[in-house]
Amino acid sequence: MKLTKIALAAALALALSACQDAAQDAQKAADTAAAATEQAADAVQDAAATTADAAQDAAAATTDAVQDAAAAVGDAAADAAAAPADAAAAPTDAAAAPADAAAAPADAAAPAAEEAPKQ
Repeated sequence: MKLTKIALAAALALALSACQDAAQDAQKAADTAAAATEQAADAVQDAAATTADAAQDAAAATTDAVQDAAAAVGDAAADAAAAPADAAAAPTDAAAAPADAAAAPADAAAPAAEEAPKQ
């Protein structure tokens, strides 16, 4: 009978040890799963932040492109509106050129003539 009790105690000790090992293995698996879950959550947050940054950059680039295009259209419209007036003034400017050229020596001599009486 004592042998049976000893064998039973040994079997119980082995079973308890196996249960403890299984519990430790389960704890390790739970820790690994928690770490993997945390890493996955970090990856999701990083991806969300990257996506938000990319969306902001795209919106800013689109806004800049629209503003640049609007400015170019405005400049072209202003140039087109000014072209007839510039063309109309060209003959007057051309006609005035000989008179301007003739007046240049007198204009250059005027400061010297003004200084002469003062001396």
